[in-house]
Amino acid sequence: MQQSEGMTIIVKTATRITVWIILLYGIYIIFHGHLSPGGGFGGGVIIALAFLNVMLAYGRKYTNNWLNIGFLQDVEASSALMFLVLGILGISLGGAFLANFMYKGKLFDLISSGTILPLNIIIGIKVGMSLFLVVWALAATNSEKGD
Repeated sequence: MQQSEGMTIIVKTATRITVWIILLYGIYIIFHGHLSPGGGFGGGVIIALAFLNVMLAYGRKYTNNWLNIGFLQDVEASSALMFLVLGILGISLGGAFLANFMYKGKLFDLISSGTILPLNIIIGIKVGMSLFLVVWALAATNSEKGD
């Protein structure tokens, strides 16, 4: 009897349901980081854990097909460039690196922090993709010893 890659059907079913809740929570933490505790780093870690949950439940081959790892690597690499572009825009429009040049909005609204929200989003992308890709690379080097 041949066993498929990954864990049991119970774990796979639970993962299929919870991964979307975990991703949504990570996005929530990123988007509300300027209003409450959290932000780009915390939300990025939560998003990486959602992807890691899929890899643990289904295995590396399924995750490679589901997530398109090449695209994640491109997004991770371009997020540093996006951060740099926002910093240079701060120099040209605000006078200093990462200076706030955007409309600050009304206090306690979602759009109320100028450049902090876009920076949280960029950092969330960078952290989430970086952490998952590190685990992905470590799992690739260890996969020769068996699953």
